[in-house]
Formats: sequence, structure tokens, C-alpha cells
Amino acid sequence: MQKETGIKKFSFRSFFSGLLPVFVLAHFAHHLLTALPVPLLPFIRDDFALGYTQSALVISAFTLSYGIGQLPAGRLADRIGPRLLIAVGISGVALAGLLVGLSQSYVMMLVFLVLMGLLGGGYHPAASPAISALVEPRNRGRALGLHMIGGSASYFLSPLVAAAIAASWGWRSPFIGLAIPAFAFGIVFYAVLGRRLAVKKPEHSISASHQEAPTTPGRLPRLVSFLTLSTFTQALVMSIISFIPLFLVDHLGISKEMAAASVALIYSSGFWAGILGGYLSDHLGRVPVILVTCFVAGPVTYLLNLVSPGWSTAALLIIIGIVIYVRSPVSEAYIIDQTSERNRSTILGIYYFSSMEGSGVLTPVIGYLIDHLGFYSSFTIAAMAQLVVTSVCAVWLRGRRE
Repeated sequence: MQKETGIKKFSFRSFFSGLLPVFVLAHFAHHLLTALPVPLLPFIRDDFALGYTQSALVISAFTLSYGIGQLPAGRLADRIGPRLLIAVGISGVALAGLLVGLSQSYVMMLVFLVLMGLLGGGYHPAASPAISALVEPRNRGRALGLHMIGGSASYFLSPLVAAAIAASWGWRSPFIGLAIPAFAFGIVFYAVLGRRLAVKKPEHSISASHQEAPTTPGRLPRLVSFLTLSTFTQALVMSIISFIPLFLVDHLGISKEMAAASVALIYSSGFWAGILGGYLSDHLGRVPVILVTCFVAGPVTYLLNLVSPGWSTAALLIIIGIVIYVRSPVSEAYIIDQTSERNRSTILGIYYFSSMEGSGVLTPVIGYLIDHLGFYSSFTIAAMAQLVVTSVCAVWLRGRRE
């Protein structure tokens, strides 16, 4: 089968004249609908009279299927190229999100959230290698950080829009309203990328440096340790974020509308933290940056127990966002650095699968703990688990800058 190749390499300075802006917009469109379940969870919880564990299943229905979709999509992206998978990851997600908005029962909503996750699974394993092909390796971290701006813009704007719409017309309206422009952009993206990417067979003359990752001693154990640390941190932090709106409403007494809008503070960090993380990793190394980020995640989770309504809550939500957006481009750049070109999307698919499945499993676990132990004990246990995993993985990764 033919693979879409021929993506011209651009220097980092050619960002605004190359394809990178198109991918940033694609990332924005991909997450317009996926950003809605968490901020709308208090509305959904009240509509269906759910407990914390049942509320967690709303988030897990999407994240588990989203993770499952990454594995075959990563393999498929290595075979047929990124164009179709990314388009499905935008328009397919929008169509499923529309069905979520039209659902009339709890079970029906869960089914369509699962569909949304499966259709969206192909975006990231296809997009990250395509973006890495646009720039030189020395700028890879920053390019992937710039790509994060698109996703963070969605996660920043969607809660604000959703809170305003849901207050007047209910939680279903944001799904319906945002699905229409997202679906249209997916079609446009497919057409635009078709004109910009040459379709041809893989060239056998590509140098070994582009085909194979460096074979340094102990590379595989370090890659496994890095993946374990990064995916566990992502899974735990995203599980905690799933309960932030309910925490703000039930523990701090904030209104549902304000709690939904407050989620935007987490993702406001994405406008700059991803670029900063990519820049630091390009200059200081991927491992030092990821270790510092993951060590910060533990104390930040515990400090949720000490916040009060106001600036302390806002500051902590922004720091949680920094952890998310520094970690992502650094992890993607490390994986791309350490894997061969022919199976890069496959490994990235495993990485995204692990992150999503971990979050999908941990979210109902955290919900169960909150149901039985409360927020304080649950956040404390999560913080301790984060510090333990980071410390163990740091032993395997110590002294490495790659």
C-alpha cells in the first residue's frame, strides 16, 4: 500500500509559511469536542443523578476507547500515512460528539462517548511523526510544543463556551454547536493536505540515520522507563483533573458554571508551557526536563487539599496545566528520537494507548476513593503514588540527557 511521504523539511523559522500552522489548527479542531466532558461533568451528573464513581465512567468511556484506538491507528499510520487518519480524528470525533449531544439516556451517552474515542484515536499517532518531518531534529521539541497550542486553545476555549451555553440551554447544546464547525474543518483539512503532500512509494534510498534510531547500550530499558514515567504521570494528572469541576462545586462551593469555566485555567498554560518545555528539552535534554516535571506533579496534587476559593485555586490549576504541557512535547520528542522511522507511529500509538488507558482505569478508581474516603485522602494517596513511581523511574534514567 502506498504511504504518503514527501513532506518537505522546514526549518523552525519557516513555521508561519509551512504546514505547521495547519497542524496547529487541526489539533484545535480535534479537541473541540474531546474537551467538553470534564467541564460539563457537574451538569451531566445532576441531569442523570450520578455518584462520583458513575460520574467517573463518563470520562472513562471516552478515555478508555480513545486509548484503544491509538494502537491500530499507530500501526496504520506507519502504513498509509497521516492524512486520512487525522481527518477522521477531526470529522469523526465531531460526528460522534453530535450524537453525544443528541443522546437521551446515560447509557446512550456512554456508547457515543466510546465511539468518539475510537474515531479520535488516530490523530496523535499520525500527527506527531508528520510534524517531526517538517523540521530539523534540533527544533523537534519546539515544533511539537507549538503543535500543543492548538489542543490547549481548544481545552481553554471549550470550557468557557460550554459554561455559557450550558447555563442557558443545557449540557447537550455545546456538543451539538461545536460539532458542526469541527466536522467542516476535518473535510477542509483533508483537501488541503491532499494538495500539499506528494503521494509516492517509500524511497529505499533514505539514509540509515533517518530509518533507524541510535543503538546505544541500554536504550530499550531507558525507553520503557521513560514511557512508564510519562504515561503514569499523564494518567494520574488527567484522572485528578476529571474531578476538578466536582471538587470545586462540592468541596469549595463554587457554582457549576464557574467550575466549568475554571477548567480553562488549567489549559491556559498550553499557550506557552509546551513551547517552553520543548525548548528546554532541545537544549538541556529530554530526561532532565521530564524528571523535574514529574517530581512537581506529586506535591501539586497534594496541595489541592489546601486551596480555598480564589487566587490559590487559580494558581494551582495553572501549575497543573504546566505539568501537562511541558510533559507532552518532551515525551513525544524523546520517543521520536529513540525509535526508527518505520515504526515510529506504532510506538507513539503504544505511548498514547498507555496514557489514555491508564487515565481511563485510574479515573473510576479515584472516583471510588472519593466516594469512600473523601477528596483529602484520595488526593494524598495519588500524590504519594506519583512520587514513588517518579523516584523508581529516576533510578533507571539517572545521568541521561537524551
